[in-house]
Amino acid sequence: MKITIVGTGYVGLVTGACFSEVGIDVTCVDIDEKKIENLNKGIIPIYEPGLEKMVQRNVEKDRLHFSTRLSESLEGVNVVFGAVGTPPDEDGSADLKYVLQVAEEVGKHMNDYVLMVTKSTVPVGTAEKVRKAIRKALDERGADIPFDVASNPEFLKEGDAVNDFLKPDRIVVGVDSERAEELMSKLYKPFTMNGHPVIFMDIVSAEMTKYAANAMLATKISFMNDIANLCEIVGADVNMVRQGIGSDRRIGRYFIYPGTGYGGSCFPKDVKALIKTADEFGYSMEVLKSVENVNERQKSVLVAKAMKYFDKDLKGKTFAVWGLSFKPQTDDMREAPSLVIINKLLEAGATVKAYDPVAMDEARRMLGDKIHYAKDQYDALLDADALFLVTEWPEFKFPNFKVMARLLKNKVIFDGRNVYDANELKEAGYDYYGIGTKVS
Repeated sequence: MKITIVGTGYVGLVTGACFSEVGIDVTCVDIDEKKIENLNKGIIPIYEPGLEKMVQRNVEKDRLHFSTRLSESLEGVNVVFGAVGTPPDEDGSADLKYVLQVAEEVGKHMNDYVLMVTKSTVPVGTAEKVRKAIRKALDERGADIPFDVASNPEFLKEGDAVNDFLKPDRIVVGVDSERAEELMSKLYKPFTMNGHPVIFMDIVSAEMTKYAANAMLATKISFMNDIANLCEIVGADVNMVRQGIGSDRRIGRYFIYPGTGYGGSCFPKDVKALIKTADEFGYSMEVLKSVENVNERQKSVLVAKAMKYFDKDLKGKTFAVWGLSFKPQTDDMREAPSLVIINKLLEAGATVKAYDPVAMDEARRMLGDKIHYAKDQYDALLDADALFLVTEWPEFKFPNFKVMARLLKNKVIFDGRNVYDANELKEAGYDYYGIGTKVS
């Protein structure tokens, strides 16, 4: 079976590599010539554990190909995935111009039946817009070629995307024809044979499922951050509260870890887009609006703690920041809490020395020379007035606190992920501030 995937960003590249891994002939298309040149050499543009070797392996086996020409990549292909970006507009709605451009190009160049599958995260109703774009392009050619559209949203966690794709909890597919369902069943047969279920539904429901899933997870995070802040006020310990409620099977232990707020390419954008979709239909998503507000407020919590500790004067202070990506195992800094924290420290007149295991290049691209880039985590501590732990990378979890004490001007840690034991650090002479925790 041969498929084409348009877009070699996070979703498109992981999708293409994983489909080729199970024996499908895949061509990934992108207009970025340099990116395609590098991909053909096995050089990938993102950090994702296991992905680079998978790409290299399947390129060598001639199952994974990269091209800049969509027209040449449709020959003998019945399934085309659109995996291009849907960046948010100023009003929070998803910008569909790239999605519709792909549909138009497919309509211009297809010569046989095509199932156009939307893999990008798109608002409800996008499939119909895709259908109209393809039909318009065919009409302009005077061509009467059959086609279908489908929705196949992704549910990948950055940092574990390869495993998520190969061993999914579920595969959601929205179709409105038997032919489309048969093609998608054939495509996902290697996964269903291993016990991973495909859930077929109508297209609108599939489009809504993606947004609803991300909105629910974002809600759990913001709810727990609100509880953590209240714990500090009343004298409770959120770590104990989390264990107490996480043992309830109806709630579960996932996504109830308090911190500095969610970021990345999915939750912020998808929450905004779902709120905007509801507004367009005359309905106000009050819970999600609060989720968004709590999340934005949470990104400033660590700086507020520092302002209180240093008597509201951070001018001339130097702060070490450990972790820049929005979560571990990725170099993605989109909507990362670290950006808010760093900018607020700089606005207060402080100097920032930062370190991240994989996101340093991305940080330089986004922040330029506004901060100092440390060569390792301990270099960031040298002569710093305090440490901000922002991203819970594994290498930050068990540092040498004795070495840290010699490097820091003050033994102060603002832990945005509750990685460290407050009482242990107190005994070691540190002033420790977590999220919703207390020192006994």
